Amino acid sequence: MKFVDEAPIDVRAGKGGHGCLSFRREKYIPKGGPDGGDGGDGGAVILETDASLNTLVDYRYQRHYQAQNGEPGKGKNCTGRKGQNLVLKVPVGTTVIDTENGEILGDLIVVGQQLVVASGGFHGLGNTRFKSSTNRAPRQTTPGGDGESLKLRLELKVLADVGLLGLPNAGKSTLIRSVSAATPKVADYPFTTLIPNLGVVQLGPYRSFVMADVPGLIEGASSGAGLGIRFLKHLTRTRLLLHLVDMLPVDGSDPLQNALSIHRELNTFSPTLAARDRWLVLNKIDLLPADSVDAVCQTLIDDLEWSGPVYKVSALSGSGTNGLCEDIYTHLTQRREQLDADPEAGQVEEAAQVQMQAEVRQRIESLRNAERPANTADSTDSDDDDDHDVEVVYEL
Repeated sequence: MKFVDEAPIDVRAGKGGHGCLSFRREKYIPKGGPDGGDGGDGGAVILETDASLNTLVDYRYQRHYQAQNGEPGKGKNCTGRKGQNLVLKVPVGTTVIDTENGEILGDLIVVGQQLVVASGGFHGLGNTRFKSSTNRAPRQTTPGGDGESLKLRLELKVLADVGLLGLPNAGKSTLIRSVSAATPKVADYPFTTLIPNLGVVQLGPYRSFVMADVPGLIEGASSGAGLGIRFLKHLTRTRLLLHLVDMLPVDGSDPLQNALSIHRELNTFSPTLAARDRWLVLNKIDLLPADSVDAVCQTLIDDLEWSGPVYKVSALSGSGTNGLCEDIYTHLTQRREQLDADPEAGQVEEAAQVQMQAEVRQRIESLRNAERPANTADSTDSDDDDDHDVEVVYEL
């Protein structure tokens, strides 16, 4: 299924109906007086999350949306019909941004959540509203107000509990294949993962979590090199990051320098994201001599000055993955309970999300501005950004 993670759209709410200028005209009823009714309110534009969607592709081909206008008022004090609201369905995890000022209008992360992005125009008043003891035949009415008009950017960030980080060929795709039913491409050359992959790790009845694998990072990714920077924003919603390190790279590179480069790129991209809970996963230990595994791993840990959890696994053989997944589930459960029990912790988490969104937008916008001079001549408002077309597959 094709998936677009960004989509610019224009929305316009409906206009309010005009008020009616009318007087009662009936036989045998002299001086019937004013009877002009009010107009109807304009329809609003509402975004609503739908669990059956996981893409913004529909908004790539249609970008202009307008709600229904309110009907004008009528005689006999009849009020005009209200304009029908326009409800646009979006995937869970959609962030709505006003492109004019960069303000985040809402973050839709719950199924069925609604957000009014453009309010309809207020109805006009009929001349009945202006009658008084001194103005018995008013001819004043008011027009309906214009509906709000906004240029929005919809950004979709996949909802996953755990995100995988690492250089190309660090074993991220192999790990997600090992612990879930996801089947991302695996090969012995870099950048076999070109799209994000999601896998549901099932540990038992009612015990599961979602793991996300994004394309590998390389040196300079935070400046636009490689592919991973385009998809790092999908990890901002995760509650735990797994930093995979290949203990025996095929290119002969140093695992320590590889780990440090990922840390630098992540910190440059978003310091708040880099400060999230992150576990070190030393992968491909089956390639090391059995009698030197502990020593080699400990040397790397000491050189990194790593103080967090460390796991030694072989994603290919599955060694160590069961314990890793059990500990992940326990951590996620405890974190969820903490957020539910402590309102302050929830506020801190919400503030961190807002900060991450700001850092991500700033980084991506700076990259776009850097690329814009070279592409100005070929770009138009109607052009589509094919770089954001990826395919995301949920596997149970």
